[in-house]
Order: sequence, then C-alpha cells, then structure tokens
Amino acid sequence: MAGALAADTLDVKLDENGTSFLEMMGRAMAGALAADTLDVKLDENGTSFLEAANAVGYGGESHQAILDATRTPKGSVDYFVELHIEQGPLLEQERKDIGVVTAIAAPAALEVHFYGDGGHAGAQLMPLRNDAGLAGAELAIAVEAHTLATGAEDTVGTTGIFEVSPNAVNSVPREARLGIDVRDIDGQRRDTVVQSILDSAAAIAVKRKVKVTTNLINQDPPASCDSRIQGAIAAAAQQLGLSTKHMVSRAYHDSLFMARVAPTGMIFIPCREGWSHRPDEFASEKDIGNGVGVLALTMAELSEGSWGDGKSRDEL
Repeated sequence: MAGALAADTLDVKLDENGTSFLEMMGRAMAGALAADTLDVKLDENGTSFLEAANAVGYGGESHQAILDATRTPKGSVDYFVELHIEQGPLLEQERKDIGVVTAIAAPAALEVHFYGDGGHAGAQLMPLRNDAGLAGAELAIAVEAHTLATGAEDTVGTTGIFEVSPNAVNSVPREARLGIDVRDIDGQRRDTVVQSILDSAAAIAVKRKVKVTTNLINQDPPASCDSRIQGAIAAAAQQLGLSTKHMVSRAYHDSLFMARVAPTGMIFIPCREGWSHRPDEFASEKDIGNGVGVLALTMAELSEGSWGDGKSRDEL
C-alpha cells in the first residue's frame, strides 16, 4: 500500500506488479519506461503487457496511452509513502512493530545463456563433452563467491532461474539459461559484482568450450528515503506506542522509482518468519492495523497536521 500526497488530495495504490514484467509499473509511474520497451516485452506465456492489462480492466488503446495515464510528473505530488511487509525476519526476531526504511537497495538483473552440443548421456564420453549445464552450475557458484567476496552484508546475489535443455536424465545439457539478481545499497559495489559475474561467464565458456551470451536486463541506482518522512514515520509510531527499527529495504519496491519524482519513505511491518513470495506469506491483523495507523498519521504530519477536510491528527 502506498500514499502519494499532493496539496489537499491523497492517492492510494493498493498493489504492485510482480516479476512478469520486471517491476515495469514502478518505472512507468516515475516516467522511466518507454512504450517501445512494453511493445516488445512478453511474459512467460507470450502475453503482452497491453493484453494482460486489458484482461483485468486496467488497459488502454496502446502502451503509450497506458504510460501517459500512469506517469506521475515531478512536482505533482509532495510525498510518496509506501507500506509493505518487511519480506525479511528482522522485525519479528527483534520484536519490533514498525520498520522505518532508510534506503532501498537497487537490483541489477542479468540473463546468461550457455550453449553446448549436447548428446546422449551414455554415448557422449566425458573428455568430449561441452556441457552447458555444468557451465551454468559453475557460474551459479561464482555468483555466490563474488557476492561474499565484498564482505558487505548489504550485497546479495541470487541465481533464481536455472533452466537446462533438453532437461532429460539421459541427455547432456546443450543449453543452460540463468537468471541472476544482484542487489546492494551501494551502486558501485553492486556494479563491480555484476562485472565480475560477466567476466566469470566469459572465462567459464572458454574453459568448458561452450558459447555464451549475456543480457543485462536492468541496473537501477539505489535510493535514499527522505529524512523528514523517516522522522514522521518514527513520530507516528511513537504516538501509537509502537517500537521501531531503522533499516534498509533489500527488496525491490515502487518507492525505488518514485524517489526520482518526489521525497519518498517506506513503512515496514513484520511478516511471519520473514516469508514472502510464497503461499504461506502472512502478516497478522494487528501488524497490518499498526502499519495503516502509522501510515495515516505520517500522511497527516506531512500534510502539515490536517487533511483537506480540516481534521487534525487527533481526530483521525
């Protein structure tokens, strides 16, 4: 949930898109997405964004029309505040009610393909193989090694997609596709890790006599949360008798992009075991209520103590 405050108005956004279109709507809101990008992007089912949007009633005549309706021009909102589950275990482990987000880590996403000759698992002798699957496995280990080598807890690297073809027990893989995610609050450090991964992919291809292609899908800069909004969130929590923790968001959020348009802040609430992106993701009604209360008081503070109807914070 997010609120964007402009003069006497409050716009509320209740959801964010997932990974089918790679957080494109956060970019669209911030005016950082071109129509031709949407024109060529399909999801895993071959569906265009226009088709997907129209199917759920949020479409338009064209991708450009959707972007024009979605874009938030600079100066059109005074503040952007987003409420979200933490997606990690720290608040629950430390028994804190509210997370005051100080910065949002920026991800880089890349796709790597290895291509070998394949062959029958029995007939293809080991010295003659150029196994694309093993090349991919070696790169996945390299992702972990390059990430850990920074020595920074804020640097994380994940090989979240690993597909081999023909994906048969009696076939030597002739193709491997890896989807790799690297995140950090330090953009330069993250980019160094990304380059190390690309260098490793090239070296592994030579070593294992396979072909390789790489595609850097996105490489967004990190964002800092506005200090006034951080203060308003902390004050709101204190007013409600809630404990707080100042913390970094290590997950992708629309706020990462909206920080380019307006002063931005984020409120975290605990989620069970820190789980998200899985069917048993859960936040209690109490924690959700705490978050909504803090969001309401924060927006009231940022609107200089009153809503458009003149109600003060004490009347909320």
